Amino acid sequence: MATVLVIDDHEAIRAALRIALSLEGITVLEAAEPESARAKVHMHGADIDVVIQDMNFHSDETSGEEGIALFHALRALQPDLPIILLTAWTHLEQAVLLVRAGAADYLQKPWEPIRLLQSLQNLIELSEQRRAAQSAQSMLVQQRAALAEIDLRGQVIHSLAMQELVRIAARVAQSQVSVLITGPNGAGKEGIAEILHYNSNVKDGPFISLNCGAIPAELIEAELFGADSGAYTGATHARAGRFEVAQGGSLLLDEIGNLSLAGQMKLLRVLETGQYERLGSNHTRHAQVRVISATNADLKTMISQGKFREDLYYRLNVIELRVPPLNARTEDILPIATALLGHAARLSPQAALTLRSYPWPGNVRELKNVLTRATLLAPVAAAGTQQIINSEDLRLPEHAQSAKKITSASTEPTHEEILGALKKYHGVIADAAQYLGLTRQSLYRRMDRFAIAREPAR
Repeated sequence: MATVLVIDDHEAIRAALRIALSLEGITVLEAAEPESARAKVHMHGADIDVVIQDMNFHSDETSGEEGIALFHALRALQPDLPIILLTAWTHLEQAVLLVRAGAADYLQKPWEPIRLLQSLQNLIELSEQRRAAQSAQSMLVQQRAALAEIDLRGQVIHSLAMQELVRIAARVAQSQVSVLITGPNGAGKEGIAEILHYNSNVKDGPFISLNCGAIPAELIEAELFGADSGAYTGATHARAGRFEVAQGGSLLLDEIGNLSLAGQMKLLRVLETGQYERLGSNHTRHAQVRVISATNADLKTMISQGKFREDLYYRLNVIELRVPPLNARTEDILPIATALLGHAARLSPQAALTLRSYPWPGNVRELKNVLTRATLLAPVAAAGTQQIINSEDLRLPEHAQSAKKITSASTEPTHEEILGALKKYHGVIADAAQYLGLTRQSLYRRMDRFAIAREPAR
């Protein structure tokens, strides 16, 4: 609910405004003179959306000097507070000066109710937008500060969804519970596993990864637990398994859904007892390994089909971390692309729009491949200049080539993306606009909409 502060020395005027605004669902605060008005703003300033202020507070006063002094005092207390000025004595030059100084409107008594309400509604909407933007910016600053304490292994973490996922991963990393990382192929599951390891108390130990889907079923046991010489045909010498190599560290079992039922049973034993034997050996070994598993499969469906052990599932899935697909966190696309290109190349505005419009079924892995190909196909840059990646250099399917027809709403940069671009280019509007695929004027309009200050370039 919006809140309006009415400042007027006449009780009748305050009452009229109180009744009119209350009918619109607006909470009204009142002050009869400058001192109590300043006290109200000092106490409730963060909750006040608009001030309606008289210009004279004594019956024999018509100069407006009291109102001018109060206006500047309130602006000093709350620089962004919208103030509508009311007066029975119109001074055109004074009105122009105060509007230039930041007054939201200047109305003569008796006011036109429709105009006053329209002005109020517009200002309340802008105030709510500004407050939401400030809240989002404050939250972003806090989140970035929290991320600064996390070892991200050089990964680009930009969207709020990924920031939240990483913060959870860093907290979970401090425990020894098993973690199951889920999400589509190419979304970055292994990157999250690395963050888990390098923010844990075994970060100084090895981080070993095994793709369970790339190993034949008959060899998976040897890969996991090792094998003595002669354990199977071709085993001419003893070899250590991944559990042994990962001792004192973390073992990522990627594509765990592809592990055979026999392999699942042996893995379950290790998780339950911490013990295993090399293939062909009777010597029991003890595993001190943090097990992290990852999959793009629906393990619950596989359980119902008898393809995955339910008891193993609950052993692996004490905590589940789900990595969203790239098309569900479009704020990450351009930062990741820029990081991948480095300083040698940059995207044209149209290429940036194309990247943001494409659905990325292959997720981050596909983005990496597309940019690698683009740097090979794009014209070679002159010495000392950056290579420019144009939309046609991306060679994406026809879906993305329609980016030229995309409406501004479908490619609208978010508040977070604009702040990130301005920070990246140190406030240089031209560079930030190009990065976002906008003109400078378009970027300025969006900055005003999100209440982002137009700070000078540093």
